[in-house]
Amino acid sequence: MSKQTTRREFLKSTTAGAAVAMSALSYSKVAGANDRIRIGQIGCGSRGRDAHMAGVHPFDKEQNVEFTAVCDPWRVAREKAAAMAKDWYGREPKMYVSYRDMLADNEVDAVMIASPDHVHTMHLEAAAKAKKDIYCEKPLSKDLESLKSSCDACKENNVVVQIGTQLRSMNSMTGCRELYKTGVLGKVGRIEQCRNGSRPYWYAYVKEAKEEDVEWKEFLADRPMRPFDPVLFTGWYGYREFSDGPVPGFASHYLDLIHYITGAKFPASAVCMGGTFIFNDENKFTCPDHVQATWIYPEGFLVHYSTYFGSGAGCSFKMIGQNAMMDLQDWSNPFITAEGAGQPDGRVKEKTPVEHIETTNHMLNWLQCLRTRETPNASIDAGYQHAVAAIMAVKAQDTGHRQVYDPEKREIMEG
Repeated sequence: MSKQTTRREFLKSTTAGAAVAMSALSYSKVAGANDRIRIGQIGCGSRGRDAHMAGVHPFDKEQNVEFTAVCDPWRVAREKAAAMAKDWYGREPKMYVSYRDMLADNEVDAVMIASPDHVHTMHLEAAAKAKKDIYCEKPLSKDLESLKSSCDACKENNVVVQIGTQLRSMNSMTGCRELYKTGVLGKVGRIEQCRNGSRPYWYAYVKEAKEEDVEWKEFLADRPMRPFDPVLFTGWYGYREFSDGPVPGFASHYLDLIHYITGAKFPASAVCMGGTFIFNDENKFTCPDHVQATWIYPEGFLVHYSTYFGSGAGCSFKMIGQNAMMDLQDWSNPFITAEGAGQPDGRVKEKTPVEHIETTNHMLNWLQCLRTRETPNASIDAGYQHAVAAIMAVKAQDTGHRQVYDPEKREIMEG
């Protein structure tokens, strides 16, 4: 058996109890200098380069990891990511057009997925079956069946998965979670967020792209073939065929924070309405520029979310209790106040900042878990939970009917 195979087996083994307890430092002493973890980046657009790669880079030396491969059907994005890796490590990474070829590479240990929404579960499931550890962007899926299949594959293959809901790894949000547990808010009946903007976020992504630089079929994946369209290719966030708009795009972070802070897992029901009221133009985007979604949770509170693209005014994020309210609109500086409380109990006397609790950086947490084999902060279960909530709302919007979720059967139904 080669040294490389030995290292891979050590990292992947879930039966070796020593691997679970072993710190990165002690592991490096056992594995020696050849314990570098080699990461492949799937999806090399701005999210892949500026969030994934740039997010890992501050920790790559101390954690002994390196981006050794990049993958994207667009030559321009692929080459930009490769240039970043070469600048950091002094050597050219491998470049792949198809994720299949990257996953077949035995010299890639883990992958980061920042591909378009419509192929998230395709890439996630394939990576899990290839036994690569994974960091995957949200939203995980556009439909429940592919969500279940991909999440099941991650568990069956014992891979370490971190979901890209990084807000739960902020010191401020961990502070909110611990404060919520004290019950200082009293009975919480409503949680709400309005996340508005001057225009839909997908307009910022539209740019020039040449057909000869794109492997068009690789981008479309299981979607029907049609002539190359640079606006559709670069602005895919705005088209329902490839993305479902603000609820999975923005509210997935919000939903994940609600689950993280309150401990809730799945909504019991959801309703949603939306449409395009402002941005009707030559691009023919199909994602709504205005949406309102409401979920009811079995824990006994209602969750409301809305987005309006046309004005950035009116944004808010509140957890409202009988005794006090927690305001999280400024993610870095949340506070609590008893102003307007129906039954203040005296514990909150004035506007008070939420105490921050130190939490490991989201990317560093994933890198550390690649060695310890522990469960990352945003686990595959957490990703599944917020994805279910988002899918329920989108389905309610599309059908005009209230949707309910059965966690035992893992089914979404009208009800």
